[in-house]
Amino acid sequence: MASIFQPWINKSIHKKPTTNFLRKTHPVCQISTLQTSPEQTPFPEEKLVIVGGTTLSGHVNISGSKNSALPILAGTLCCSGPSKLHKIPNLSDITTMMSVLRSLGVRIEVLSNGEVIVDTDGVSCFEPCSDLVSKIRGGFFVLGPILARFGEAVVALPGGCDIGARPIDLYIQGLRSLGAVVEVKNGKVCAHAANGRRLVGGNFLLGYPSVGATETLMMAASLADGKTVLSNVAKEPEVVDLAEFLNASGASVEGAGSSTLVINGKKRLHGSEHTVIPDRIEAGTYMIAAAITRSCFSMSPVIPLHVSSLVEKLSAAGCRIRQSKSNGFEISAVPSKSSLRGFDVRTGPFPQFPTDLQPQLMALLTTCTGTSSVEESVFEGRMRHVRELEKFGARIQVCGSTALIYGKERGSTLYGSRVTATDLRCGASLVLAGMAAEGITEVEGVIHIDRGYEDLEMKLNGLGARISRQNVLIPSAVA
Repeated sequence: MASIFQPWINKSIHKKPTTNFLRKTHPVCQISTLQTSPEQTPFPEEKLVIVGGTTLSGHVNISGSKNSALPILAGTLCCSGPSKLHKIPNLSDITTMMSVLRSLGVRIEVLSNGEVIVDTDGVSCFEPCSDLVSKIRGGFFVLGPILARFGEAVVALPGGCDIGARPIDLYIQGLRSLGAVVEVKNGKVCAHAANGRRLVGGNFLLGYPSVGATETLMMAASLADGKTVLSNVAKEPEVVDLAEFLNASGASVEGAGSSTLVINGKKRLHGSEHTVIPDRIEAGTYMIAAAITRSCFSMSPVIPLHVSSLVEKLSAAGCRIRQSKSNGFEISAVPSKSSLRGFDVRTGPFPQFPTDLQPQLMALLTTCTGTSSVEESVFEGRMRHVRELEKFGARIQVCGSTALIYGKERGSTLYGSRVTATDLRCGASLVLAGMAAEGITEVEGVIHIDRGYEDLEMKLNGLGARISRQNVLIPSAVA
């Protein structure tokens, strides 16, 4: 390991937080409570104004994965001493996650170019700031590491996008299989190790391959006493990335990327250096941007296996996609302004089509010929973007979890409109539709987009789009 880490690594390890710490008076929590009061607006609301009809070209750089960075940041709590992380994207969700860690006493140094050093030796309490945890789903990831390392944890129920029920039953059942006593009261999960300080290895079968539950239990089992076998786990690339970080920190996690994880618990883990994988959802969004604007441009870095289900669908629609020599892809919807064919898609756990690309893909299908269908099998609430896409003139019929998208003989025409992002991926779909539409589109609810896309309009403008960020004018009250 790099010499700059060595002085910190040699510190005492797994020191239990002082029990007289007053969690509710933590200064970070106080600041957060003030800033998130419903009677105050810390920042003016913003919107994206998009001039449609432009053709894109050039190259775009893909950021590190948000869905990898969040659990890996939580995973540093399993480690004593500092960890140096590369390719951490500059996103509001990441900022919130860092604040969650700081509320526990973690020291974080943000360097340039996505480099972050996280030192957890100063952890001073078992309970992160509830206001911060409730902002994002990823804040809940700290439950497993805190419980495993210190034997006790109190974590507020998670927040995140309103896209349907995301129960925590699997988290609770899984932690109980590792010897934890867990109960939910007053909107918080309270847990402690039944046998004292350490969890114990066990066997657990997930009823559904939940990514969050898989990652939480993997982190907890890494510090449990003995062997743990987790079955029917998630196979997503982000799970593999977390496992690689933990293993670099001294853990023993086998089987990541398969349906079974075998974890031999260690008494302690140390800090390590790790580079987060490229964001496959961001890459997929830009691939769809090329298709919906009938453009040609390249992107990197991209791991081909991570976007294989999307490549298959876009190729079937008529796009030309080839892997480039620069660890990326070039996507082309040529000849320019050509019609693309509609197709059917069903979302599912990896390696099936990702639910996080479903809204963006539906925007594309509104411009394709024929009738297409989209079946959502992961989140029952992920169809709220349909109403907003209809404001562009799209013809979509929803029946339960399936949407039928009606194109025209030469592809339907979209018209600029004023729309609102109701969640992160909905926002991305509206930006894509706005670029393909005739006229001007205004997308409000930009705060959702900023949660998961680093410099979205800057990157798109670099390809030739015409997007500006403006403040939303809020009428003043009449005296």
